[in-house]
Amino acid sequence: MNSQLNLSTVEHPASGQAPVLAMHNIRHAYGQHVALEDISLEMQPGEVVCLLGPSGCGKTTLLRIVAGLEVLQQGSMAFNGTTISAPGMAHVPPEKRNVGLAFQDSALFPHLTVLENITFGLKSLPGRERRRRGMELLEQLGMKQFASTYPHTLSGGQQQRIALARALAPEPQLMLLDEPFSSLDARLRDRIRDDTLHLLKKVGAGALLVTHDPEEAMFMADRIALMHEGHILQMGTPRELYCAPRHPFVVSFFGDVNDLEGEVKNGAVETPVGSVTAPGLAEGCRVQVMIRPEALNVTELDEPALHRRSHIIMAKLLGRTSLLHICAHDTQGHESHLHARMPGVFLPAEGQPVSIQLDPSQVFVFPLNLVAAGA
Repeated sequence: MNSQLNLSTVEHPASGQAPVLAMHNIRHAYGQHVALEDISLEMQPGEVVCLLGPSGCGKTTLLRIVAGLEVLQQGSMAFNGTTISAPGMAHVPPEKRNVGLAFQDSALFPHLTVLENITFGLKSLPGRERRRRGMELLEQLGMKQFASTYPHTLSGGQQQRIALARALAPEPQLMLLDEPFSSLDARLRDRIRDDTLHLLKKVGAGALLVTHDPEEAMFMADRIALMHEGHILQMGTPRELYCAPRHPFVVSFFGDVNDLEGEVKNGAVETPVGSVTAPGLAEGCRVQVMIRPEALNVTELDEPALHRRSHIIMAKLLGRTSLLHICAHDTQGHESHLHARMPGVFLPAEGQPVSIQLDPSQVFVFPLNLVAAGA
């Protein structure tokens, strides 16, 4: 689905290189339920930004506002420096916006061939140019041989590729994708999102992608906006969100963690796997210590199985990694159940004594009052 923006309904673009999308102070409510609160973000041309978060956090509502499927209630929005929504402005409907839309359901026209589906939104172009554009996209997706076939003869992954090509055919300034890969099986999903990312980068289209899958967001995005209860909790590159999270929710959303509590003494917190620094936190402050399983490097000890030492409870092979359940003992003999994730096949026997080394780069400390306050 694609349409051209009617520039007579909006202001003239600002000079210089403007963001392809700029949203400021967006608020949206359904009755008494506030779906979005104080949302601001900008996207640069050609950038892929993922709206990531759990169900009900507001990410699809935000995408629908950008698409024009929801009327903006509060705040402002601009495309390429051109204000398209603001207080007092008439609503610009989806067909007047230069955006491409791709959803979980490919929604292809069953009575049209693959090529006719792709060129459906190009009726203003001469027939030869429509065909050239359609065939070019099919070739980029490795589906040129399916131009004359009908959608019902294609697999789910092939249909999703055609839906993407149809949305990209009119060369939109912005692509909007709402969980377009979630209906595909895991192996096919990996391949289709790889194809999608390469095509988006090749054509230089900016893309705003909604997903609830952290791995998908990290694979696809130049930047991620992690949403929680209608707010953007943190926005940055995948590395920034994974390695420098600003809130416990950010840590836990990107995978399992070992949760411990402690108290700051002399600028550090003692844990069963060693001392963890707590910069900027007051002496005596109660804290939550969040340790990723991959932060624990486990080594077998050549000694009898003594349960007063840290030892293996069970070990499970998960393919590329092994997940270890560990009973960890601190210096006072207190026990904690921790999970460690080791590369490859590493399956110590039950009761096997182990030593544990800690990678401090994958350990995060937050005041307990921040945890209690939520987002």
